[in-house]
Amino acid sequence: MESNKTRILVVGLGNPNLGDDGVGWKVAEEVKKQLSPAKAVDVICLSLGGVSLMEHLIGYGCAILVDAFALEEPIGSILILKLSDLPNYSAFHTASGHETPLQTAISLGRSMGAELPTDIMVVGVATKHVSVFSKELSPLIRQAVPQAARFVMDLLDEKMQVEKI
Repeated sequence: MESNKTRILVVGLGNPNLGDDGVGWKVAEEVKKQLSPAKAVDVICLSLGGVSLMEHLIGYGCAILVDAFALEEPIGSILILKLSDLPNYSAFHTASGHETPLQTAISLGRSMGAELPTDIMVVGVATKHVSVFSKELSPLIRQAVPQAARFVMDLLDEKMQVEKI
């Protein structure tokens, strides 16, 4: 794969057919609308994780992942964390490569020589309804999309400034 080390990847994660689980896609679509073509940013939407997600990150200098979080926070709350700050549940998923947490997949990829971002941020939108068959977001999650997109745009601006230094 051609290296995109100077490019940033924004990944909307989730399943757009499972109601609020599709919030990552909606935020990524909003970010894509707001991006100027001159910015060195790629935006994609994916319904996968672990090793498969890690493969999409190869060659990028920075990644911003957007996903629904099942948290005790109020529905629609937005959290911004480094991937390294999230728990790694690999001890609980040892039976299948399909269940490999992203942190473990990244460690594996690096050990095999893959060029993976050292800077991975996660923008999470707190929700409780991620298994309801629907293409629509619930009202509180729908209201959170513009703010989450703004946070992603702010992160992109910050990352672009760091690259210019």
